[in-house]
Amino acid sequence: MKHPFIPAMLACLMAATPAAAQVGASLDAGSTGVGAHLSFPLASSLNGRLGVNYFKHDFTRSSGQLEYDLDGKLQTVDALLDWYPRAGSSFRLTGGVIYNNTRFDAVAEPNGLSTFRLNGTQYNIAEVGILVGKVDFRKAAPYLGIGWGNALSDERGWSFGGDLGAYYRGSARVSLRSLNCTVATAVCQRLASDVAEEQARLAGDVSDYKVYPVLRASLSYRF
Repeated sequence: MKHPFIPAMLACLMAATPAAAQVGASLDAGSTGVGAHLSFPLASSLNGRLGVNYFKHDFTRSSGQLEYDLDGKLQTVDALLDWYPRAGSSFRLTGGVIYNNTRFDAVAEPNGLSTFRLNGTQYNIAEVGILVGKVDFRKAAPYLGIGWGNALSDERGWSFGGDLGAYYRGSARVSLRSLNCTVATAVCQRLASDVAEEQARLAGDVSDYKVYPVLRASLSYRF
């Protein structure tokens, strides 16, 4: 991920963790993509966990009377607390905050007649040009979940674990606009109005997914 603060956060964490303290590293895969986490002790039954995740997903989706080609990038940074209610148990309760840099870039495709239907009006390709959009979400997302496994178990070496939870990312933020309208100004103005209506409809559609599920498995190593 192209975010300079991420390696800086990891560097600060390593600097703040005493050399003699336990440190556990995990590699993860699941609904948040592939990722890596660093675990460190805070109390006898409480660990801190910091990690990054990435998932690229390209797909096609119909919405209303349009079909979109979507280029999705799910990019998250986790700052989590793992609490183990029973000593010696690998079961944990997890809470924290996720920096959610997920976004989808969209391009609308014309139908089989090489036209677009927007807000009940049909336009040809010359009138619309290129219809492009972007969908993203608020950056700070609270997370709650359960899991198993402890990267800081008493035995050094490899162990397995997993997370099951969800984070709340809120309503989607949607932008949609046409590029290169080459016809009469009045037609382009009407098109802009219809695109705005389509943007509002699309925002309502994708905002049904305010909660994102987290299901992932991990392979950990305690140093």
